[in-house]
Amino acid sequence: MLSFFKGYKTFAIVFAIISVIIISLIYNTLNVYQPLPIYQPAMVSTELVDTTIQYQKKYHKIADFSLINQNRKRITQNDYKDKIYVADFFFTTCGTICPIMTKNMADIQTAIMKYNDVMLLSHTVTPEIDSVEQLKRYAIAKGVIDRKWNLVTGDKKEIYALARKSYLAVKDDGDGGPYDMIHTENFMLIDKKRQIRGFYDGTNPEDIERLLQDIEILKQEYEQ
Repeated sequence: MLSFFKGYKTFAIVFAIISVIIISLIYNTLNVYQPLPIYQPAMVSTELVDTTIQYQKKYHKIADFSLINQNRKRITQNDYKDKIYVADFFFTTCGTICPIMTKNMADIQTAIMKYNDVMLLSHTVTPEIDSVEQLKRYAIAKGVIDRKWNLVTGDKKEIYALARKSYLAVKDDGDGGPYDMIHTENFMLIDKKRQIRGFYDGTNPEDIERLLQDIEILKQEYEQ
């Protein structure tokens, strides 16, 4: 009888070890690293994309830019070299979705403070209203930390081209004006190669959480 229980004990130990190994394999399989997609113009709604690139399927990157931030500093692509960043389009006098977007962007700012290679970039779509002084007042009111987050203004044609041809994020308002636009609630996640890696509803808390998770995934990509 004693030998029977000893044999059962050995079987139980072996079975437990095998079970742990199988569970670990299943867990690792289900949690395997999955890279984020690289978005191309052809993958995005045509209403958000300039007609000249709507069917482009590869090689899309954010174009060079030169804009002025809330501190009257000229901001270019070089300020975001080797950086992951979140971009959006807004205007300071917007009373609908912009306050929500800005609050959520401020929450993202708090979450990324520990990372030197993650930043934020917000473009005004009404540069004729959003002067440097106006952006500075807005930045102070919203808790913008200058080294992490640039609010930029500049030539409206350049901002429009960036919105439609680079970030794929702004609708033409259809009123016949060549450089008028309706911005969306989208936040765009941009990688260190200036590629779009995600779109998120900047007014949706669940999407903000997904964005933060995707930043972690993207950082992991560079650690591979």
